[in-house]
Amino acid sequence: MGQEGDTELKYVVLNVVLICLLLSLTGCGADKKAGRENRAGSGQEGEAVYQGEGADFMQAGKSDDKPYTADTKMSEVISEPLFGDYGRLIFPTDSGYFSGNTLGTLKLTWYSNIDPEKNVEIANYMKDHAAKGEAIFYDIYTDEEKEDDPDKKDTGLFFFKGSPGEKFAICNAGGGFAYVGAMQDSFPHALELSKKGYNAFALIYRPGAQTACEDLARAVSFIFEHAKELEVDTGGYSLWGGSAGARMAAWLGSYGPAAFGGDDLPKPGAVIMQYTGHNDYTENDPPTYVCVGENDGIADWRTMENRLEHLAASGIPTEFHKYPGLGHGFGLGTGTAAEGWIEDAVSFWETQTKY
Repeated sequence: MGQEGDTELKYVVLNVVLICLLLSLTGCGADKKAGRENRAGSGQEGEAVYQGEGADFMQAGKSDDKPYTADTKMSEVISEPLFGDYGRLIFPTDSGYFSGNTLGTLKLTWYSNIDPEKNVEIANYMKDHAAKGEAIFYDIYTDEEKEDDPDKKDTGLFFFKGSPGEKFAICNAGGGFAYVGAMQDSFPHALELSKKGYNAFALIYRPGAQTACEDLARAVSFIFEHAKELEVDTGGYSLWGGSAGARMAAWLGSYGPAAFGGDDLPKPGAVIMQYTGHNDYTENDPPTYVCVGENDGIADWRTMENRLEHLAASGIPTEFHKYPGLGHGFGLGTGTAAEGWIEDAVSFWETQTKY
């Protein structure tokens, strides 16, 4: 080729090498920057936001500013960057217990009267508050505890914040101790309670009667321990539940958190129960409110009424309601004979816990 050609080729090769090296270094810097942002986590890209002691870091990533609608896919809610890892706990972790692929078509096993508009409202509430950097989810177990028992990774408290310094309630969804039907049986209740100023939590627990009660006892203990940061009043708290969740609330009411591995804490000031066949009780149970549908083929209203009669005979304040034409799992009962029952339940709770 000649000396001139050889020299030109050397310069070309050298330039190519320099360009490749420069591009490699630039890309590496960008990757490192992205890595830093991902590790920090943020509600807004590049800004680290911690949600308080016991809370998860929100994951980095861009979130669509558009509100959810009835046509929003549940998979989109689950993978919402603002929710991080806990987005998967909004719906049952076992997909065999729900059907439909959008917020408007969600169906849950054993439940009736699911309100698509409420599904949308709940999902948007979570997204809006997470986008503001507010804590909407708390782990109740440490990383070490979750490593020792992987099932504890599928637990936690969703927080629907009310007025600072107001009492708190924990809402427990049913699901036959096979899954947690929170979108129908605890999220709607917690949201409505927060609108009234109460600090409401919805528990995601491990299926199984014993483990569910252990998780509820841990949740009560967690809230008491972190009451200052959470800005809640621990006096006269209430436990709410439907179906299996009602059994959990009743058992904790009867025996207290310590009986299920929690701290030695007061029993709830009131227990609010929906549609369950639970008949166990003690003479020292908390005041108890019950509502159920007359056509419930899973939880006979007579069983619930009979239990309250025993409580009343022991001098325990009670209130009982049964609604015509309703089956199992009616939730808030919007548009049914049960609509407004939550107002009655709140009044009952307030009456028992005035101080």
